[in-house]
Amino acid sequence: MAQHEVNFTIPERPLGKADVEFSIKRNGEAHGRLKVSNGTIVWVPKNKKYGYRLGWVRFDELMREHGDAEK
Repeated sequence: MAQHEVNFTIPERPLGKADVEFSIKRNGEAHGRLKVSNGTIVWVPKNKKYGYRLGWVRFDELMREHGDAEK
């Protein structure tokens, strides 16, 4: 099973002005970045400049449909 490492930095300003960015590594190598803002969530795969954006309502729908419920 792959090992994942998640690191993040929090900007020194309100979230409304800057994203919180999570750096994701898989087996010690870059896997992508997850950017979280007040309005959207963006997944940027490794070696890509632009990512895939979802609004919070659509993210909620996808997680409910495809995510595994916590126990």
